[in-house]
Amino acid sequence: MTRFTTRPEILGTFGVVASTHWIATAVGMSILEKGGNAFDAAVATGMVLQVVEPHLNGAGGDMPAIFYSKKKDKIEVICAQGPAPAGATIEHYKSEGLDLIPGDGLLATVIPGAFDGWMVMLRDYGTMTVRDVLEPAIYYAENGHPVLPRVSDTISGLGEFFRKEWPASFATWLPGGSAPAPHSNFRNPVLAATWQRIVAEAESRNGRENQIEAARDAFYRGFVAENIADYLESAEVMDASGSRHKAVLTADDLANWHATVEAPQTYDYHGWTVAKTGPWGQGPVLLQSLALLKGFDIAAMDPNSAEFVHTVVEALKLAYADREVYYGDPNHCNVPIEHLLSDTYAHERRKLITAQASHELRPGKIPGFETQYDLTTRMLKGMGDGAVYEPTMSHLSEKRGDTVHIDVIDREGNMVSVTPSGGWLQSSPIIPGLGFCLNSRAQMFWLQEGLPTSLSPGKRPRTTLTPTIALFEGRPTMAFGTPGGDQQDQWQLPFFLRHIHHGLNLQEAIDQPLFHTTHFPSSFYPRTGEPGNITIETSIGTDVLNALRQKGHEITAADPWSVGRLTAAKRDADGLLRAAATPRLMQAYAIGR
Repeated sequence: MTRFTTRPEILGTFGVVASTHWIATAVGMSILEKGGNAFDAAVATGMVLQVVEPHLNGAGGDMPAIFYSKKKDKIEVICAQGPAPAGATIEHYKSEGLDLIPGDGLLATVIPGAFDGWMVMLRDYGTMTVRDVLEPAIYYAENGHPVLPRVSDTISGLGEFFRKEWPASFATWLPGGSAPAPHSNFRNPVLAATWQRIVAEAESRNGRENQIEAARDAFYRGFVAENIADYLESAEVMDASGSRHKAVLTADDLANWHATVEAPQTYDYHGWTVAKTGPWGQGPVLLQSLALLKGFDIAAMDPNSAEFVHTVVEALKLAYADREVYYGDPNHCNVPIEHLLSDTYAHERRKLITAQASHELRPGKIPGFETQYDLTTRMLKGMGDGAVYEPTMSHLSEKRGDTVHIDVIDREGNMVSVTPSGGWLQSSPIIPGLGFCLNSRAQMFWLQEGLPTSLSPGKRPRTTLTPTIALFEGRPTMAFGTPGGDQQDQWQLPFFLRHIHHGLNLQEAIDQPLFHTTHFPSSFYPRTGEPGNITIETSIGTDVLNALRQKGHEITAADPWSVGRLTAAKRDADGLLRAAATPRLMQAYAIGR
């Protein structure tokens, strides 16, 4: 068995916060110390992350949250994943000469959902005011913060493109004509002014909830929406297709949308209940994988063995194949989620997991969905193969966007897991006068009729954002998640298995060598895949890598400490709080007291 240095978790009884940036993590804890609860801390942390990690999330992005409210005594989901605009039809995009929606620019934009999601969380579950939760973000945008090397590299790589094609982005990210140096102080005064004006408009009303409603109005029906609409009226910008395109997003789209609160999708596994978003996101992939793995003795496997990696990866391949055929916005299509999570279906699918790696995409064929199955599999056979990358891995292009993650538990037992994303500095031009850009989540739609993920007005894209809450014997116990696109549930799965089956604490489970497969088509432009591939940290050991090759896996050897950015928080039955964060990329942190 390969041995690894183990490290203790962060412990506390007052509260714990884990997120993907040290400044944001500290802000979250400061909110708890000022008397706020886990929801207040999550909102303030999320707003600061938009400032300090603009290559990973932004004000024009999206946000799913799963959480436990002690007051309500229930697990719920906030869906702040904006849907496609009213003008986003397949016919229109085809008329623009597209077969795939590009991964950047203005045609890739859906309704920005993050701000409304944060405000709904603050209004319905928090205790603080708009000013309280926005002040830290305003401070760091106005006065500056140390630039992460990855932010500097991303801006440097795009500087000439910004200068030529996206001048507002050039003015924002390259003030004075050059990219900010790593660790230098960087300011975004225009964004600070946007948040300051939202606070001022909020405080023009009396009462905390009325102020939150005023902030929502300012963004979706007031000056923010007006600035966005004015810019999009004439903007025509270059994107990944190699051509310039205009947006279809309008002021009416913004005015008529709001974030929603809904029930989670759950699955019971060895005394645990794992709660995820519905199939409008990829979250049920983790649940399907657990259903398949329930038939294996995972506890008897070495958690760093070829047997463990092979079994987990083969289960994931089957679950992700079903994602491609069946997942989508259930408000617009019929998703057979109960069938996909049933014991009968898992039993039949489990028979496909053998001692050898599969190089085929093998979705299940569910009665009544034959046409959908045939359409999807035929379309995917026409997609090209090629490298698929998780953008935060150190050996990859700095031009790719990604995601952030936050886990918070307070002393009352409120628990939040949230994965904000989108609105990356490299995804879309800065909106003049606002200091932030829009998202590119529409790239997850297909321009093919008849699929659950076909582009359609009002439909949510099948997001990859997938935070997790887990209950042990019915008691809300753990919040965890990670950035990483299609890899998010792939990294969460071995973490969870190693923790519950092998007795590793949160930090030990996070520190173990991580892996994922790019066997299936990516959710991101240009939608390629690598059949049979596993990307795995070489710290797993040469013997394990060779054994996986003998099983038929194509191995991409990744440097140690380069795969995954997990964070987690846990509450024991006696109230003791635990938290952990990955050391990978030296960016995620956990704090507790």
